[in-house]
Amino acid sequence: MTDFAGAVEAFDAVDLIRTKRDRGELSTAEIQWLVDAYTRGYVADEQMSAMTMAIFLNGMTRREIKDLTLAMIASGERMDFSGLGKPTADKHSTGGVGDKITLPLMPLVATFGVAVPQLSGRGLGHTGGTLDKLESIPGWRANLSNEEMFAQLRNEGGVICAAGSGLAPADGKLYALRDITGTVEAIPLIASSIMSKKIAEGTGALVLDVKFGSGAFLKDIERSRELARTMVELGRDAGVATSALLTDMNVPLGLAIGNANEVRESVEVLAGGGPADIVELTVALAREMLALAGRPDEDVEAALKDGRAMDKWREVIRAQGGDPDAALPVAKETHTVVAEEDGILVEQQALPFGIAAWRLGAGRARKQDPVQHAAGIDLHAKPGDEVKKGQPLFTLSADEPARFERALEALEGAYRLAPLGTPFERGPLIADRIA
Repeated sequence: MTDFAGAVEAFDAVDLIRTKRDRGELSTAEIQWLVDAYTRGYVADEQMSAMTMAIFLNGMTRREIKDLTLAMIASGERMDFSGLGKPTADKHSTGGVGDKITLPLMPLVATFGVAVPQLSGRGLGHTGGTLDKLESIPGWRANLSNEEMFAQLRNEGGVICAAGSGLAPADGKLYALRDITGTVEAIPLIASSIMSKKIAEGTGALVLDVKFGSGAFLKDIERSRELARTMVELGRDAGVATSALLTDMNVPLGLAIGNANEVRESVEVLAGGGPADIVELTVALAREMLALAGRPDEDVEAALKDGRAMDKWREVIRAQGGDPDAALPVAKETHTVVAEEDGILVEQQALPFGIAAWRLGAGRARKQDPVQHAAGIDLHAKPGDEVKKGQPLFTLSADEPARFERALEALEGAYRLAPLGTPFERGPLIADRIA
């Protein structure tokens, strides 16, 4: 236990909680002290829980959010890529179902001489983690030292790895607290959490993929737009070239939901194929990253079609100990659901499919839980597709067949067929650009 006896603190946590509870504004010095005192254990979890709830209910001004973000950055180390001799660009997604875009995007952007330091995380709940997906590849290693990461950025031009604990440690502590106190969705806390890590990471350019809809963190498009604007402003204030795409997560992205099957689908995209929505979003985000990094005129589609992006993928997988030619895990059991009648698929809700994949073993309920890399769902139809009676709609994969029942329960009412000829129109995948 830390002994704080005799130390004179600049502020009192209870005073700050009261200020925010009563819709007041915290000063820069108060925010700096609060984050520092919480990081070193002087401010207790109970007090920070009260503060996060006050922020959740009453919000923060733009200046307060900026101060909170900068204080969280100051709690740890900052990386500096200026010695690489080439521009750096990164992408962050607020997470969704079937969102494997980082996998084809990183090698695609790296083919154009822009270094991509993609520090990623693991999945929790219904959203999959990039590191979990890549660990499906035999031998692939997520944990790199800073020296290894810099060497890989210099030599191969891109890396996907775990963020070190030294980056914004205040955020790690605060994130865990928000998760158990019902304050995850507070926009000031989401924005400062994401941006403190990304700014500390040291990238020169950052593109945000902010999701809305059924499978997103924030369901409402206007709340997602507010989050995107807040994060773009934070990036700009910190000197990072930042833009955001607002993208639809009402329907799963692509046809694969899980870990190994999402890697398989990503490789299809790098081979010049893959589902149209994955290709569209990968290309759009690559263009954004390259434009912000000063390379606006590159032919992104050509690099997917001619094999350059695939060559880069194989290079970076090998650099992290992975075998790009090794067989990916395959589940022991499968269960296919077929159409009970002819019709047009008009509904396929992302969130229930994410929960079903999680119940099959593709995700984790607690940070320490293992994932089953072969578990997941493969979709055989997307909204707007016509299907015949008996035609497969989706296949569940798991190592234990006992998991199928609970996964199917999650999918009750999650998809719907309408009679053939029913008009169907889906909105755009990319709803807005914020810069």
